[in-house]
Amino acid sequence: MTDTIFVTGASGHLGRAVIDNLIGAQRVPPARIVAGTRNPDRLADLAARGVAVRRIDFDDPAGLEKAFAGAGTLLVISTDAIDGAGTRLRQQKAAIEAAAKAGVKRIAYTSLPAADVSKVSFAPDHYGSEQAVKATGLPYLIFRNSWYAENLLGSLPRAVSTGEWYSSAGKGRTAFVSRADIAAAIAAALANPPSGSAVYTLSGAEAFSNDEIAALAAGISGKPVKVVHLSDGQLAGGMKAGGVPEAIVPMLISFEAATREGHLGDVTGDVEKLTGRKPQSLKAFLEANRAAFAG
Repeated sequence: MTDTIFVTGASGHLGRAVIDNLIGAQRVPPARIVAGTRNPDRLADLAARGVAVRRIDFDDPAGLEKAFAGAGTLLVISTDAIDGAGTRLRQQKAAIEAAAKAGVKRIAYTSLPAADVSKVSFAPDHYGSEQAVKATGLPYLIFRNSWYAENLLGSLPRAVSTGEWYSSAGKGRTAFVSRADIAAAIAAALANPPSGSAVYTLSGAEAFSNDEIAALAAGISGKPVKVVHLSDGQLAGGMKAGGVPEAIVPMLISFEAATREGHLGDVTGDVEKLTGRKPQSLKAFLEANRAAFAG
């Protein structure tokens, strides 16, 4: 079996971080790594280090099959085509089918927790892709990545500045985990795969309610932050009144519903199991990024 590791989406934040961990912490020789991207020029530094860089386009199945040839393990990082028209699932199924045709020996895929039942609007894209991976009959690694801690850096600044955080998540909890910890765990699994197949849920070490996160933010910023609990309808109305594009509102509300239903709150030890260390705590993450919301 070839030991080449092919990473799609290599010019994105997660893909690049996985490759950096493969070369760094996992000490995988660059010659064993292939970086796939629509924009090869953005990875010139990796090419200079000996990583093979190939142009791929998930809308070009024939090109994908050619690009994947010779890969031992393929990591399919989910695309960003969240248009509600089935584009993402179509693209990912095309990549998975191309991998099987190309003779790839193992397929890995980045999904989300509880993909089969999650209220997140694009969960069916992930679950459908998981099923497509399993249908190939090949050994697989599925990484069900919990919500990125980085997502909070989009909502906390306004909450801290106004003192109010509008939410319909209720008492639901989220097991936030940093992108760095997810990338490290994925790289470890790719470099040292199990003999068969495995599904990992990559979470933080603890799950928090929004009230608890608000308290953390208040403690770090020195400013009071209160969660204003609303219904989904009230929150959606407020978003629209605040100028959020109407097409995006249902997706954002689905995040609140998924949190409320506990679909983002599973805490596992998979990050520590794969990396040998505990994931960064949410408090430590927020303290390290205090400049983003505590100004």
